[in-house]
Amino acid sequence: MKKSLIILSVFLFSFPLFSQEYQTISNVHYYDEKTNKSDVYINERCVLDVYVPTNVKNFSTIIWFHGGGITGGEKHIPEELKNKGVAIIAVNYRLSPKVKAPKYIEDAAAATAWVFKNIKTYGGNEDLIFITGHSAGGYLASMVGLDTFYLNKYQIDANKLAGIIPFSGQMISHFTTRKEKGIEELDARIDEMAPLHFIRADAAPLLLITGDREKELLGRYEENAYMWRMMKLKGHKQTTLYELQGFDHGGMAVPAFPLLLNEIKRVEKLQKK
Repeated sequence: MKKSLIILSVFLFSFPLFSQEYQTISNVHYYDEKTNKSDVYINERCVLDVYVPTNVKNFSTIIWFHGGGITGGEKHIPEELKNKGVAIIAVNYRLSPKVKAPKYIEDAAAATAWVFKNIKTYGGNEDLIFITGHSAGGYLASMVGLDTFYLNKYQIDANKLAGIIPFSGQMISHFTTRKEKGIEELDARIDEMAPLHFIRADAAPLLLITGDREKELLGRYEENAYMWRMMKLKGHKQTTLYELQGFDHGGMAVPAFPLLLNEIKRVEKLQKK
């Protein structure tokens, strides 16, 4: 389903506020000890923060990748997702130009694998893990969720994800990966570094959210609209596209958070049937 939303509709939260306690565990290494010791940059950069409710079980988990063009940015727990009865895993990953593709995608996959293997110990439901992020983070979420190669390395089926929800993520190859290869900005590619290269009918539910097409970064809405169309043609039954009218690339994240939370609630209800 393709939808355009205005501000009144996107601020309708369906998640109630929870009166419960949360704890945060910071700077957890998601690679194993051997890998951390073998690479100073991995040891420094490849860490995550865990924000979890403490008095409930079987909660959903959001894996959140920060934006920054794959050249900057820092992990953070979005305020809009706190106190909503869900866990949030905020992930740092290696950045270009210190590393090149696909290293940062491999980091995103390693962090996702860590969540699958560990969230149950915190009380979470491993069948309710949602992968998301803004901009570059949305791109990484899409690559990990759609290209099954990355999670297969950890014997994890990408289709076990409960949802892939990129906020204004690139669906062609990321502009930083193209820059690394000396490809010009306007030379759009759908190659092995592009989520569009991995359209498939059996993928987890895909919720694509962008800002206003007239205010977004170059071609960002159109890339997501093309992904929406191609997934539909491929036979995927749960691809939805939202265009947040009036919001630019940076501003679209705030009205996108309620859509993320609504999607989690939708999937939770389906699992209970």
